[in-house]
Amino acid sequence: MSQPRQSRALIIVNTDFCGSDGDAVLGTRRGARREAEQLSNMLSRLNYQVELMHNKTAKEIEELYQQECNHEHGDYFVSIISSHGEQGVIFGCDSEPVKLTRIFQTLSSKKCPVLTKIPKIFFIQACRGQEFDQGVVVECDSREPEPDGFSDYLSIPPQTVVMFACSPGYVAFLNIFGSMFLQALLKVLEGEERHLALNRLMTRINWEVAFRCQARGTYQGCKEMPCFVTNLLQEVFPFSA
Repeated sequence: MSQPRQSRALIIVNTDFCGSDGDAVLGTRRGARREAEQLSNMLSRLNYQVELMHNKTAKEIEELYQQECNHEHGDYFVSIISSHGEQGVIFGCDSEPVKLTRIFQTLSSKKCPVLTKIPKIFFIQACRGQEFDQGVVVECDSREPEPDGFSDYLSIPPQTVVMFACSPGYVAFLNIFGSMFLQALLKVLEGEERHLALNRLMTRINWEVAFRCQARGTYQGCKEMPCFVTNLLQEVFPFSA
């Protein structure tokens, strides 16, 4: 009896950045490498075939997603990107931008038929702007995002889920111990919540970050609010045993 094919996971973590002249342009992301290794080990324990990639240029990142069309896949494809970013883009280690919509469309049914029916799940740990979230009283309405903050959402193809570390326009926090967002993901995957349907699991991550995390040091008290969008048509359980 043949064994079922493993689901695949692609983790890309950029920690060191330089420009075309070789000089450092963006700050070193201390804590990101160790966190990515923890996620890789966790997904391996959950029976994913994991590829962990460090410090890839913008071109190399695009090529990695194009190569997914040549792989055999199981029930799910999960990708975690940890890097510097701005609204709608993440940066390669060469400090060049990669449009997230370009990544999502690379794995669309039109360009990657092998993944047509397979849920594609992205976790994006990167800033989406330069504003700091000071937090709100829970009874109050939160600030409305800028209109173009939803441009990323409009280009997400079917059977795709994307979870961002922060809301449009805001920074995502990282320190030597890791990020608020991916540490919350790790906590959920380590616990019984991993058996939840994906939309409920992501809502749990939102709660963990919103109520149990806040920045320290220079940005003492600042908060972070993850958000996600999904084009799935059914409940899925990608991390359940």
